[in-house]
Amino acid sequence: MADFRLRVTYRMSGRLVMLSHLEVARALERIVRRADLPYAISQGFSPHMKMAFGAALPVGVGGDEEIFDVQLDEYVAPDRALARLRAASSADLMPYDARYITKDTAAASVAYPFSTYRAVLALDGAEQDAAALAAAVAACGVPEEITVVRKKKEKTLVVSEFLAGDMARDADSLTFTLEAKKTGSLRPDVLLDAMLEGTGLRIVSVMRIRQAERL
Repeated sequence: MADFRLRVTYRMSGRLVMLSHLEVARALERIVRRADLPYAISQGFSPHMKMAFGAALPVGVGGDEEIFDVQLDEYVAPDRALARLRAASSADLMPYDARYITKDTAAASVAYPFSTYRAVLALDGAEQDAAALAAAVAACGVPEEITVVRKKKEKTLVVSEFLAGDMARDADSLTFTLEAKKTGSLRPDVLLDAMLEGTGLRIVSVMRIRQAERL
């Protein structure tokens, strides 16, 4: 049987950032079906579309370079496949690149362990003072450790083990890169919550702006 693996890059923004990873996966499956692509079906008692999804985003976090892989039974030119996918998509879940990958290419879920995020911030309260906002952003520190609860168990994460490189600070935003490891990961929203506690700052939006195989 033919095996054509199409890797699609898409942007998730707007209200759709509030979808869970499972809901996003289901939405992408529906897009592939509406695009009328010749997708492959798995064998066994529970046949399903052969798809692989990129690293999950926390609810509320969008992405500029999200990916999914779909296996096709027949070759469709990448530009034609992309046009079909775009016609079947909504503006807030929009594919913008499609290319074929080989069988030995790393799966979408582990292909890019380095994720760069940009968090836009604001001060609590109705009135916003640009100078005060910039000062607050510059002053918020990165904690050495963060304690999280997973499966009813507490776990202490050392931030420096996951934070790759320096954190960039603009007048109203933070940009930083986190590395996902086989032993675990640090979620961007967890890091931001720890950093902003007691600062008077709040999150306006968070986007994963880039994914990379290495720094």
